[in-house]
Amino acid sequence: MISKRVLAQTRQLLPRSSVRRSSSSSVHSKAAPAMIAQMQGEMPDCNHRPAAYEGSTYEQILKTRRNHLTPNLLTHFKKPLVIHAGHMQWLYDHEGRRYLDMFGGIVTVSVGHCHPKVNQALSEQTAKLWHTTNIYMHPKIHEYAERLVAKFPGDLKSVCFVNSGSEANDLAMLMARLYTGNQDILSLRNCYHGMSPYTMGLTAHSTWRFPLPGVNSGLVHVMNPDPYQGIWGGSNCRDSPVQTTRKCQCTVGCQAGDAYYNELEETFKYSLPRGKVAAMFAESIQGVGGTVQFPKGYLKRAAALVRANGGLFVADEVQTGFGRTGEHFWGFESHDYVPDIVTMAKGIGNGFPLAAVVTTPEIAASLSQALHFNTYGGNPMASAVGIAVLDVIEEEQLQRNSLEVGTYFLKGLAELQQRFEIIGDVRGKGLMIGVELVGNREKRTPLATPHVLDIWEKCKDQGVLLGRGGLHGNVLRIKPPMCITLADAKFAVDVLALAITETLPENN
Repeated sequence: MISKRVLAQTRQLLPRSSVRRSSSSSVHSKAAPAMIAQMQGEMPDCNHRPAAYEGSTYEQILKTRRNHLTPNLLTHFKKPLVIHAGHMQWLYDHEGRRYLDMFGGIVTVSVGHCHPKVNQALSEQTAKLWHTTNIYMHPKIHEYAERLVAKFPGDLKSVCFVNSGSEANDLAMLMARLYTGNQDILSLRNCYHGMSPYTMGLTAHSTWRFPLPGVNSGLVHVMNPDPYQGIWGGSNCRDSPVQTTRKCQCTVGCQAGDAYYNELEETFKYSLPRGKVAAMFAESIQGVGGTVQFPKGYLKRAAALVRANGGLFVADEVQTGFGRTGEHFWGFESHDYVPDIVTMAKGIGNGFPLAAVVTTPEIAASLSQALHFNTYGGNPMASAVGIAVLDVIEEEQLQRNSLEVGTYFLKGLAELQQRFEIIGDVRGKGLMIGVELVGNREKRTPLATPHVLDIWEKCKDQGVLLGRGGLHGNVLRIKPPMCITLADAKFAVDVLALAITETLPENN
């Protein structure tokens, strides 16, 4: 049943009027006026007014970035933004322009920028105690541990706090190898699990790999079960309100899932020591890889195969956890299995450096073989923020909001797919959404990068910030703060439609 909040939003959806225009647009006049009017929407109101920006000039910031920050610190957009304030789903640049944040600080801002309850929890904690490390007992880490593990099924009751997703996956790799006594770890091609020296090998994207010796030691990448771009798959394969338009051969069960699972079995037969696997890692929905979903039942069967060969199954919930996918609090729950280890970061702290590994007491005991310590993990400030984030998700029903607004959003994007040939696929669950742009829908070839960048830039100019992902950077990543409304989703769909029309009017 749709919630009263979303029902009220539906009644209040604004009539179509005007979106912010890109002053640099050269093709806008080519589109028919009636067509443009059909696509327009008004930016939803926001009563928040941030303080005026008083920092360095735009030119000074660019100079400092160029001269004193390492070159790997990339910026988005042809003219990078200087963001100086945020409020819930909104960001503000140094000139006072307001933007609808549809990327959530790379899927990190879960409950809203500067949420007042989270701000208050942090402020109160900093007035009492910042840091002791865990050589002393402080109350917040214990209170938070109780709250967090209560969200997990089964025997997943032991937690180790760290500071980032890379650290969490790094620690999960260590735990799996210590506990099983085995070395080999599997991950899916197209996955992203971090950029520490350890996890860089786990990540299976050439664009994120440095040519260093030993990175791939004991790591095996297996075929990615992608129903859209993979060898097998089609319109009945994934757990999403929107299915791929690719024809599906499935009649009973998912034949694509069976085929991908058979390929995984082949890896065990030919590329691994028999019965000697440490672990397999999988995101519940691939994030950096372009919001890729797997065939129904694949992860459950993969977990059983890994365990039959002496290994553990690790669910990477860095992007999909904390209610983002809507139906469940954790993404793995949609796949109907319970992992042995769960890693989480990003939305856990709403932007505060916080991450965690949750596992069973038996697996956690493997860390007793030697000293292991994390100076900042679970510090008083991080723990206070983590508790407040859980409170807000529950009190404001943000998991339910993710489901209802996300489903509305996905269906709106699916309607765009019917109008624009360059939208090859719309996919996701809740507020974990991807839109794949293609040059040829039948062949599923990526849209040329200049066109992708133009569409992306025009969305920014019109007030909507989107991410990009996938190996070719042609997937628009939509992972906003979970507090967005139906009006926000509608506005974003309207802006994307206008951006496509202005960039490639012949595709309308």
